[in-house]
Amino acid sequence: MSELSLIRVTDVEYLQDYTMRLEFSDGVQKQIDFYPLLKGKFFEPLKDRNNFIQFGLNHWTIEWANGADLAPEFLYNL
Repeated sequence: MSELSLIRVTDVEYLQDYTMRLEFSDGVQKQIDFYPLLKGKFFEPLKDRNNFIQFGLNHWTIEWANGADLAPEFLYNL
């Protein structure tokens, strides 16, 4: 049985405003403007850029200091 290959974010670089460059486990790179995605209880606080730039990578995806994250598959399909 072959192992299921799941996409994940392997690198992230803050560019400017609410835009980041993400690299995925298959080597694809995407530049994403996150501002239109910042809706709802966990994401509204990230409209404050001081909160937005407090991010890191967990094992699968980008995660902000407040615990907000987005599925890597969602980001990949943007």
